Amino acid sequence: MSAHFNELGTSISPLDRVQVLAEALPYIQRFSGKTIVVKYGGAAMLEDALRMQVIRDIVFLATVGLKPVVVHGGGPEINHWLTKLNIPVQFVSGLRVTDAATMEVVEMVLAGKVNKSIVQMINQAGGSAVGLCGRDGSLIAARRHHSATEQPDIGFVGDIQSINPKLLHSLLKDGHIPVVSSVASDETGQAYNINADTVAGELAAALDAEKLLLLTDTAGILRDRNDLSSLIRRLDIHKARELIEGGTVNGGMIPKVQCCVRALAQGVRAAHIVDGRQPHALLLEVFTDQGIGSMLVASDSTR
Repeated sequence: MSAHFNELGTSISPLDRVQVLAEALPYIQRFSGKTIVVKYGGAAMLEDALRMQVIRDIVFLATVGLKPVVVHGGGPEINHWLTKLNIPVQFVSGLRVTDAATMEVVEMVLAGKVNKSIVQMINQAGGSAVGLCGRDGSLIAARRHHSATEQPDIGFVGDIQSINPKLLHSLLKDGHIPVVSSVASDETGQAYNINADTVAGELAAALDAEKLLLLTDTAGILRDRNDLSSLIRRLDIHKARELIEGGTVNGGMIPKVQCCVRALAQGVRAAHIVDGRQPHALLLEVFTDQGIGSMLVASDSTR
């Protein structure tokens, strides 16, 4: 029997190939027709090999009947263009200081260059992608961000006021893959830069999604950040809040976990924090029992 080689260069026989497909069937049947929201970012966006794997995985999900919605950031690309244009790159409490000039670059890079690049890659991989930002179809109504702590003015950083998912429902019904950048505007037309994790979580809730998957550059939620074997594979909202309060979840992981908790509280069935640096991370998380990241659920009763 002849062997084929997968994209990692390892040999796989035709029998092994069909065995894998057969074992995936129950998951395909379970999630067919269900909406999943994928936050696409980190190394999975920056490294060529990983980028194409993620794109193919997204197209595979759509091909077998799931309804993926992609939300993306683009911080490194924004930094590149700000530096090129001699506009200072500044952050306060993890949020980008976004004056008028910075906001113009953010919108051009996210809603233009990065968004259309992802759309093109999905289309070239055999999918049918449509690029959007929060302005399109009044998808996201934004308002100026207000922090609970004192901080200097950070400009046009936004929070989500409301979501109107009508356009996304129409696109999904027609078999398209929406690709959404995290730029939106308020009632006056002023554009705002919104955290992409936040956008993904709120879209997942508004779409009554089965799953929210955040691709990150970490293995997931670790009890000990220096020990990969301490990965917490499954937890509920109560435990997630405990880990935040106790300091186990800290730094940049806090807003990601909070985003998952908020989505779950609004009806999303499961939220996953997944290492996007792992080959086929999305397929491993969706189509296997063990998965590779941390899965959050609303409560123990959903297990």
